[in-house]
Amino acid sequence: MQVLVTGGAGFIGSHTVDALLAGGHQVRVLDSLEPPVHTGAWPAYLPEAVELQHGSVTDRAALRTALDGVDAVFHLAAYQDYLTDFSRFFLVNSAATALLYELIVNDRLPVRKVVVASSQAVYGEGAYRCPNDGVMYPGQRSVEQLSARHWEIPCPRCGGTLEPLATDETAAAPHNSYALSKRDQEEIAVKLGRRYDIPSVALRYSIVQGPRQSFRNAYSGALRSFAVRVLSGRPPVLYEDGRQLRDYVSIHDVVRANLLVFQDPRADYGVFNVGADRRVTVEDLARMVLAAAGTAGEPEVSGLYRLGDTRHIISDITRLQALGWAPAISQEAAVQEYFAWAAAQPDIYDSFAEAQARMRAAGVLREAGE
Repeated sequence: MQVLVTGGAGFIGSHTVDALLAGGHQVRVLDSLEPPVHTGAWPAYLPEAVELQHGSVTDRAALRTALDGVDAVFHLAAYQDYLTDFSRFFLVNSAATALLYELIVNDRLPVRKVVVASSQAVYGEGAYRCPNDGVMYPGQRSVEQLSARHWEIPCPRCGGTLEPLATDETAAAPHNSYALSKRDQEEIAVKLGRRYDIPSVALRYSIVQGPRQSFRNAYSGALRSFAVRVLSGRPPVLYEDGRQLRDYVSIHDVVRANLLVFQDPRADYGVFNVGADRRVTVEDLARMVLAAAGTAGEPEVSGLYRLGDTRHIISDITRLQALGWAPAISQEAAVQEYFAWAAAQPDIYDSFAEAQARMRAAGVLREAGE
């Protein structure tokens, strides 16, 4: 098959490209190569067999050209950041997805499958259980609560302690612009796909980790932040108290999930979580990075928090497991692989201070008590 991968020069996209080529498919990549993720040049890790097209998914002419002769699309291009340019999230993530379906439908293109990258972020805080009041989906924490260092979420009914649960695909309550745009994107894909008989699947990735994850982008996650700090001889910096629960998944497991839903018609018109079926605190992740570096020391608890962050989020992967998929890479192995890759990069640098400055200027990163 001829497969288009939008955002194919990026982290998840490039690994998906490798797997498609290994499966005997012809691959075309459409990518805007924009900073901070990229430098404007095609990365050297893209194989020569890939057809490269420089352009944005928001550009009608560029996207139409990229769709010529295509049998399937992995729509992985996205805008990710902590900035407050709200309209850009919806332009790149939502409107460009609508444009993709508009072109396929209006030009009667013979696209037989579309796989769209969504995000665990659509859940907001996700599911919790109160011993008194049962399962609930609490809203986001207030500035007043975070400023007072009250990190945990109390039961909104009785004020008691909540237990975080694995969240399945039945409920979504996004509370930042990225998450809102991703929820829109997956609804556009699945609903328009069903309406116009274009088999489509949305995958809600947990926090994906692995080689090629940009160390220039503040949104790339805690592993990137911790690795560049440790490689620069500085301690990892924890936001809040570091006890947030997260669900980190290896890029290799994500690519296997991508290929599964691409090939299996049982996935058509479905939305699936792609996680690792484990709970890892941010502090534990920082300690794994220190261990991978063979470095003594302690993570630094900064007293900072990011407005809009969830306290705990873990994905229930039962639906995808029912199709025969399961995560195979341990958390320790994922950390070690990324750290070894980052240490070998000639242009690695500590982007932490730069990222903090951008988030502070946008009012996203704040200090408790401010």
